[in-house]
Amino acid sequence: EVQLVESGGGLVHSGGSLRLSCAASGFSFGSSDMSWVRQAPGEGPEWISGIRSGGGFTMYDGSVKGRFAISRDDAKNILYLQMNSLKPAAPGVYWCVEGWDQCGSRGRGTQETASS
Repeated sequence: EVQLVESGGGLVHSGGSLRLSCAASGFSFGSSDMSWVRQAPGEGPEWISGIRSGGGFTMYDGSVKGRFAISRDDAKNILYLQMNSLKPAAPGVYWCVEGWDQCGSRGRGTQETASS
């Protein structure tokens, strides 16, 4: 059974940084492409970043390119998303997804909340 557990959510400060983690189990993580998907309040889910198996190729949506960095540790079966220069629109739910689009198995997500 595929299990993906996201963590690292919390208060989002405009201009700040956060790092999300996703612990994977139940499938061959090292052989799988992985993605991050985000859903902002009132919006539909959007694919924001992906990394190929082996980590040799990454891709980003234009909204996060240059600010976010996806990476993976295949020895630990963990996917990461380093988020820098966060914008006020960043709050929402973030999921890690097995595969190269938003249609694969996903965890419960981790919530980012805008600081007041």
